[in-house]
Amino acid sequence: MAASFVEAKYQERISALTPKQRVARAASIFEWAREAIARQIVADMGAMSAERLKWLVALRQYDSSSEIRKMIERKLQSVSS
Repeated sequence: MAASFVEAKYQERISALTPKQRVARAASIFEWAREAIARQIVADMGAMSAERLKWLVALRQYDSSSEIRKMIERKLQSVSS
């Protein structure tokens, strides 16, 4: 299946980035995703400490790994609301 014009332009522009620019772009997208998850958690659960919010965001991001989930849940037990 041939790439659409938009997809081809996107790939062209991504390919033109340096490795450093690609990493910066990925980090920016990751930060944007964390902020979006944090906003959703606050909307669902209300205000909480920054530390608790950080771990709840991590819990959503790494939920598929049972080992990491257990570690985060242990950490959440010691974090204040």
